[in-house]
Amino acid sequence: MNYNKKLKLIINHAKIYGFIFKSSEIYNGIKSIYDYGPQGIEMKNNIKKFWWNYMVKYRNNIVGIDSSILMNNKVWKASGHIKNFNELFIINNIDNKIYIIDQLINNIIDNKLIKIKNKNKIKLIFNYYLINKNINKLNLFLKKIIKKYNLSKLFKWENINNINLMFKTKLNSFDNDQEKYTYLRPETAQGIFVNIKNVKLSNRLKFPFGIAQIGKSFRNEIISKQFIFRTREFEQMEMQYFFYPGQEKKWYKYWIKSRLKWFYYLINKKKKYKLKIHNKLSHYCKFAIDIEFKILNKFKELEGIHFRKNYDLKNHNNLSKKKLYFYDNKAKKNYIPYVIETSLGLDRLFYSILTNSLKIENINNKKRIYLKLPKFISPIKIAIFPIIKNNKIIKISKNIFNSLKYKFTTIYDENKSIGKRYKIQDSFGTPYCITIDFLTLNNKTVSIRFRDNMKQIRCKIKNLIKYFKKKFDISLFFKKNI
Repeated sequence: MNYNKKLKLIINHAKIYGFIFKSSEIYNGIKSIYDYGPQGIEMKNNIKKFWWNYMVKYRNNIVGIDSSILMNNKVWKASGHIKNFNELFIINNIDNKIYIIDQLINNIIDNKLIKIKNKNKIKLIFNYYLINKNINKLNLFLKKIIKKYNLSKLFKWENINNINLMFKTKLNSFDNDQEKYTYLRPETAQGIFVNIKNVKLSNRLKFPFGIAQIGKSFRNEIISKQFIFRTREFEQMEMQYFFYPGQEKKWYKYWIKSRLKWFYYLINKKKKYKLKIHNKLSHYCKFAIDIEFKILNKFKELEGIHFRKNYDLKNHNNLSKKKLYFYDNKAKKNYIPYVIETSLGLDRLFYSILTNSLKIENINNKKRIYLKLPKFISPIKIAIFPIIKNNKIIKISKNIFNSLKYKFTTIYDENKSIGKRYKIQDSFGTPYCITIDFLTLNNKTVSIRFRDNMKQIRCKIKNLIKYFKKKFDISLFFKKNI
């Protein structure tokens, strides 16, 4: 199945079975904004819980916060986002398409039909102008390439456009003109940096320690594509790890290794992961690496691990005039801690799991579609089915449902044929279905059906809680890897 067909299948499956809907769909939606349905939000919350337990709950030196989406606009001045959080693009007059400058040069150089000499040299010159933000020279250089290789029939533009990617919003504040506006945060990290002293003092933390956060961020992307992979509103799971300067290599290696362990347990396919060192760094970054995952035959970034040095804290310290440095008793001097950041896009991860889990099989000349989700993040863990609408069978079924629902995410369904009910739960990614039948009335056992191979076993009703506790227990992973 080709890329476009597979992507269309995923989008349709996500909508039909209540994972993801187009936002404001009855009004034809809004580009690159999505809502999570009943199955989607359950799965999303399960991913969050798995991340939170690993990064915060079971560690003694990482705590969590939930900072506000709206912040004083001076935060974004100090962080460099107002000045540096920009995107360069052109509007091509030939096809009326928008091209990010990076993508434009890569499209030209990587195009097999265009024979270009000294490709590496061209990339070096291009990156030099780009890093130094010399837009005029960049514009002239690109037009020179277009002219030299006779590409004017493909690309034509007036000038390179430069736009800040933050959403600006007004506040009803009349006492200070500078405070009448702010921005929707483009990252959650700044809420952590401006709270470092509050968190450290209130929790009596000692370096090294981390602060974690899960929350919404907003970026006015020029080009948004690939369903929920790149959107204007998205959710991040970030952790900032603070330590004494000079220990950056140690903690950088530690967090790369630690985060890979987490990913390997979530989707146990090591060949689908790849580490990519950053060449083009963000304005706050000294060195960085991406954890990429193969999605529909292309490796895509899921998480960035960045060494931010003390860029953010130093700038906030200087602009706010508040002391964001700490005293080192051994060295007898003040210092601003360094930071290693782990930043994971939740929506991107959701998308990667969904695409990796969608399975299509042919069984007896019939197509079977199901989601082979990791059991512990499946939106529904157990489905309870009475085989028919018989009063005695229904009573036992509801008793079983009521006994399990406080331990596991469980649903009860007595409508349609048993085959159709299995099919629906397979599409939800439900790992186990319990069927209560006439044999149950005689020996107090039920049938447990497995999603992945459709096999069934019998289990005593009194043993169900113990059986499923063992099936969903992932505590051993945390014990071994934290």
